[in-house]
Amino acid sequence: MRNSKFRRQTFAAVSLLLALAACGRTERPATAPRITEAPSVRETQRCFADLRAMGVDFQPLPDRQTGPGCGLTGTVKLLDIGVPTANLGAVRCGEARAFAAWARNGVAPAAYQILGSELSRIVSMGSYACRNTVGTRGPARRSGHAIANAIDVATFELKDGRRVSIQHDWNSPDADVRRFLQTIHTSACRRFGTVLSPDYNAAHHDHLHLEDDRTSFCR
Repeated sequence: MRNSKFRRQTFAAVSLLLALAACGRTERPATAPRITEAPSVRETQRCFADLRAMGVDFQPLPDRQTGPGCGLTGTVKLLDIGVPTANLGAVRCGEARAFAAWARNGVAPAAYQILGSELSRIVSMGSYACRNTVGTRGPARRSGHAIANAIDVATFELKDGRRVSIQHDWNSPDADVRRFLQTIHTSACRRFGTVLSPDYNAAHHDHLHLEDDRTSFCR
């Protein structure tokens, strides 16, 4: 009888300690996998041929996994797309192809036609980063950046010395600056699957998120 009572008391004490230990412990949120499928070798080779036909100078990068839901498949390092671009790392080839076309045929002409100056440089906030999406509701999920399939663009520099930034000029009092940004936003929506701007949420107050994910979401 005593042994039974002792076992009950011991079990209760252990249960209490485990409950107290659990208090304050933060569980890491589950990360949902990306739906975007990795390109096949054939698709990547076709994309490389497209970049060469466009006159884009690039370096193919080796495929590698970098973490759960993160990795590089069919990526390149863009060396020269015809428009200087800062801070770009590894980029999936399809994303690189869309970005080069947008920069050369969307952004550069709009800068000259609307703002009256040639484009000198696009400043990005990077491409690859093994991380989740930010500022979105629902279960945690990997960002397009986790597979190098997205580029965040922050600023456009002009040859006359002006800098047009998403953060400071999205709602600029200058009508031409606003029209320039809205024009290149519309142009991006024709080339990328997902385009997110300051109009989407606060997490995108300082950049355009450009992602080649074969969807049709433009905000």
